[in-house]
Amino acid sequence: MNYQETINWMFVQLPMYQQQGASAYRNDLTNTILLAKHLGNPEQKIKAIHVAGTNGKGSTSSMIASVLQEAGYKVGLYTSPHLKDFRERVKINGIEISENFVVDFISRNKSFFEDNKLSFFEMTVGLAFDYFVKQEIDVAVIEVGMGGRLDSTNIITPLVSVITNIGLDHTQFLGNTLVAIAGEKAGIIKSNIPVVVGEYTKETKEVFLAKANDCLSDIYFACDLVTNDYPSGLLGDYQIHNKKTVVQTIQVLRKYFEITENHLEKGLINVVKNTGLLGRWQQVHSNPKVICDAAHNSHGLKSVLNQIQNEVFDSLFFILGFVNDKDLDEILPLFPKKAKYFFCKPNVLRGLNAEILKQKALEFGLIGNTYNSVSEAYQQALNDSIDSDFIYIGGSTFVVAEIV
Repeated sequence: MNYQETINWMFVQLPMYQQQGASAYRNDLTNTILLAKHLGNPEQKIKAIHVAGTNGKGSTSSMIASVLQEAGYKVGLYTSPHLKDFRERVKINGIEISENFVVDFISRNKSFFEDNKLSFFEMTVGLAFDYFVKQEIDVAVIEVGMGGRLDSTNIITPLVSVITNIGLDHTQFLGNTLVAIAGEKAGIIKSNIPVVVGEYTKETKEVFLAKANDCLSDIYFACDLVTNDYPSGLLGDYQIHNKKTVVQTIQVLRKYFEITENHLEKGLINVVKNTGLLGRWQQVHSNPKVICDAAHNSHGLKSVLNQIQNEVFDSLFFILGFVNDKDLDEILPLFPKKAKYFFCKPNVLRGLNAEILKQKALEFGLIGNTYNSVSEAYQQALNDSIDSDFIYIGGSTFVVAEIV
């Protein structure tokens, strides 16, 4: 198989949460452990930073990787989901894994995958770890896919575990309270391995403290410890919390790596250039100003919507699409009634029908029309707007993926 055939096989033949949702979720590490053994346990041969959390995982992982790159290290970065191409998930110093490596890896291990019915995510984790070992990286930043305790990435023993924050998302898998979700995220805390927590509430803090105590792990609450703010290439207001998490994590990592204050500052500024991260308060057009952002749950959207209210504009336009497992009763009330809405369906199997979204939005006083695609909605918004207006594109990572 060539690269495209290989990717198609991975996407279609095996469960993939990005496309299918619940049916792709594995609440068990048995297959991942089996795969790791089959590959010679590459996870034991890399130094790693493990990053979990409801929101900000991708931004935080990318900033940590960028700082380590500025310090001169060869840095692997594993994130999910991808926006345009599968290879975005696995990078070294910002350069995506080669098509040839992906093809060869799948070809060599295809019968094993089929015999053991491995999921898309399990395969991809194995691919990343194998690639990082073969490329002889200095360190890897590994983003959790979902949750933590039972996530396929949780076979590593990292130098530091990082938990950005806790919000209500993926409640059908992780629990429907902040305490339950915090318990799943805290599952990445390992014995005698330090943990950095970004944001917390009174109830989630107790969960983290209890787990850290059980594991005899030092715990650092970044929002209490970091007072300096640093400029960053990521411009969303919500990044202030992620930056504090990064700064505290780098402080812990100085035990293992030579990282100066200059490396930290340059890493934060150059994060987009160094890692290729997209879709975080990203401006894609001027006059009118158009911002797209991958925020897709109430915790993330509250920050984004607050930032929009600080913008200066005449009229406000929202291009919105969601996947079909989002709690719209929790999300839609956050949006302002005084705005024009353009409803669309992201081009994935899990995409929510635009007409259903329109009718649901109407219940909350959000009025607009439906469009056949994200691009059609975007073009109509540009046609209807003037230079002094503001257009926001979001609701789902997959809506943003069709624009950036």
